[in-house]
Amino acid sequence: MNRKQISMVLFGTALAAGTQLAYAAPDWTKVPKREVSVFHPGTTPIEWVGKKSDHSGTAGLKKGETCVGCHEEKGGLNFNFKRLADKELEPKGAPKTMTYPVAVQAAYDASNLYIRLTFKSPSGGADKGDKDNEVKTTVMFPDAKVPQSAQVGCWAACHNDARSMPNADDKKTKYVKEGTYELMQWKSAKGAKVADGSVSTDRKMEGGTLGAKAEGTKSGDTYTVTFTRKNPGEGKVIPFGLAIHSDHASARFHHVSLGYTLGVGADGDVKAVKQ
Repeated sequence: MNRKQISMVLFGTALAAGTQLAYAAPDWTKVPKREVSVFHPGTTPIEWVGKKSDHSGTAGLKKGETCVGCHEEKGGLNFNFKRLADKELEPKGAPKTMTYPVAVQAAYDASNLYIRLTFKSPSGGADKGDKDNEVKTTVMFPDAKVPQSAQVGCWAACHNDARSMPNADDKKTKYVKEGTYELMQWKSAKGAKVADGSVSTDRKMEGGTLGAKAEGTKSGDTYTVTFTRKNPGEGKVIPFGLAIHSDHASARFHHVSLGYTLGVGADGDVKAVKQ
């Protein structure tokens, strides 16, 4: 082998190593965790949130306050969970666990944003409509055109006429009248396809633009789900919300987060670390 051939082999080896490093999974031991509480919301769609007689925080929302700013206290949530579980707001029956914590971590490189969720999925749900999946985990990202997108998280897509709401239309799913949510979803069923979709005038579980990938593992009673999506750009702060269907739950019988922000090399409720 001559010198030119040796140089080409060495260059190819270095390039391969660099590529592997560029797309290597984050070192999660070096990424801080931010605890986010998810909770069962019952039948409290955006119409309920915006009605003063139902929701005392309506005036604050009109002033630009966020749901997190009002309801997150000392690492938990200050909701009246007894009210959320009663028959007025949950006619089908509430799950035994109304709220639980999710550890959220985020990292990024030149190409991708990585989001890692770690949680113990509770049993005792009142709905077991999804026989195939013990757990589904969803992350949604509203754009700036979604009404109150930076304040209410996923709530703008939840309406009182959506399927599984009392006396609602069985054909309607999540939707918004303005703007779009991007979404990605991981399902626990073996061989299930990762959803890369959107919510606009209706919900589509494919055809999205995130380039979403996901993998999940279960150790004992603890799930770890890692999402990969396209990097939206360093310096950007993007709103997001979580939804977790536990114990074979379907439709609205999930646990959801309030609306949070994720900073890609910028300040946010969750700050993605560059790797």
